[in-house]
Amino acid sequence: MEVANRIVAEILEEVKSQARPGVETRELDELAEACCRKHKVKPAFKGYRGYSHSLCIAVNDEVVHGIPGPRQLKDGDLVSLDFGVLHEGFYGDAAITVAVGEVTPQAQKLVKATEESLYAGIGELKVGGRLSDVSHAVQATVEGYGFSVIRQFVGHGIGRALHEDPQIPNFGPKGKGPALKPGMTLAIEPMTSAGSWEVRILEDGWTAVTEDGSLAAHFEHTVALTENGVLILSRL
Repeated sequence: MEVANRIVAEILEEVKSQARPGVETRELDELAEACCRKHKVKPAFKGYRGYSHSLCIAVNDEVVHGIPGPRQLKDGDLVSLDFGVLHEGFYGDAAITVAVGEVTPQAQKLVKATEESLYAGIGELKVGGRLSDVSHAVQATVEGYGFSVIRQFVGHGIGRALHEDPQIPNFGPKGKGPALKPGMTLAIEPMTSAGSWEVRILEDGWTAVTEDGSLAAHFEHTVALTENGVLILSRL
């Protein structure tokens, strides 16, 4: 899983470097797939439950599961890149939100709050703790900035399958849910909105957008809990 997630991180870094005005989202998807061939890994999302591409690309009010296509990125866009691979029977999964050119102060603040909430959640991963300690930390951080956490989508266990139990909501009280134990491998992924937490799914059956059209952001790391603390597997 360390190898799988390091490859995910490297490919996301490569894709991020090409997310600039005038680039089509399908070009970023093609780049991610080419990187998979170079690393001799399988893209985790392509064909998963019928999803057609290797990279999920969500722009502005799109929260998650956006489908790459001819849409050109423009100055001021917020672009979330969600990506995973399968390597020797194990999965890696991570997501980042990238500012294209000059974005608004609100967009900058949303990205900062979302990434900060990811690390706040990871900081609550302690042997003997409870899973909802992570959820509560994410929610408290995001709402502390005046934003909302998306409630319809969750983080998840990960390993020999892309999505495993337990589900990890990004909201809730402390001290609930499964006990945290060494050996757990989890994908922590806050998804946020500058407005309401409510979303709807577009006619393509995949793309989730904020109901009120507000900006969205998404960050994710795959982590492993050990007796000696947390390993962030998908960080370069």
